[in-house]
Amino acid sequence: MPTSQEKKAFSKRLETEIARKNVKGATQLASAFNDLRPDEPPVTAQTVHKWLSGRTIPTPDKLQVLADWLNVPLHWLHYGPPPDTRAKGLGPGEKYPEPTPELIELASKIGGMEPKFRDVVEELVEMYYHVGKK
Repeated sequence: MPTSQEKKAFSKRLETEIARKNVKGATQLASAFNDLRPDEPPVTAQTVHKWLSGRTIPTPDKLQVLADWLNVPLHWLHYGPPPDTRAKGLGPGEKYPEPTPELIELASKIGGMEPKFRDVVEELVEMYYHVGKK
């Protein structure tokens, strides 16, 4: 069950992203959201107000619709960015592994991603790289 702090953080991320779509308030967001899912039961402005006020977080299916519409990663919308796990650099005598053709191909694919998605991949790589070194 999400804490009140997690709910408030979610609402801030949601507010920031809907502002980019020029959507203001619960009524406009409910209308836009319902337009995305015409075959599903509609959400009310009261429900959306709870999302925006940090009282609740939408169910996973609704979160997915929001993330797709806002063009943001689902994980980021729900949980926010992961903790800062950026590398501090290699220690004396440490070397990164030699790149294989597969690694070069993977790096090329990552390089072709939109920056926001590339940042998520980079954070994951850094996090798991250091976990494996402990």
